[in-house]
Amino acid sequence: MGNLSSHKKVVAASTMALFTTLGTLVCCALPALFVTLGAGAALAGLVSTVPWLVEFSRHKLWVFGGAAALLLLAGGMLWQAKNLPCPADAAQAKACTNLRRLSWWIYAFAVVVYLIGFFFAFIASKILV
Repeated sequence: MGNLSSHKKVVAASTMALFTTLGTLVCCALPALFVTLGAGAALAGLVSTVPWLVEFSRHKLWVFGGAAALLLLAGGMLWQAKNLPCPADAAQAKACTNLRRLSWWIYAFAVVVYLIGFFFAFIASKILV
């Protein structure tokens, strides 16, 4: 039962990293995408609806740094948990295996989301200008 609990903690860490990296999209990638597509009016509407987005974007180094830290933490937890034994009970072993697989998929998706956000926040503005 202890190992199943450890796997749940890893899934929780991966999910937390995913939600943090989604913040990088909202903060920086979405506005950059709107500007790139020439949708300035949509961006103006977004900023008027969500005014804290401007402050969030001003501190994008902190946003991306925090997201990177959580990704590293979740990745470390996943790496440590990859060789943990699953319970002997067949049902719990299956749940353990499924949780392990799910956590890797969530983590991989979070990394992709982070990289997309990083591209639009830091690289696309240099390339497209």
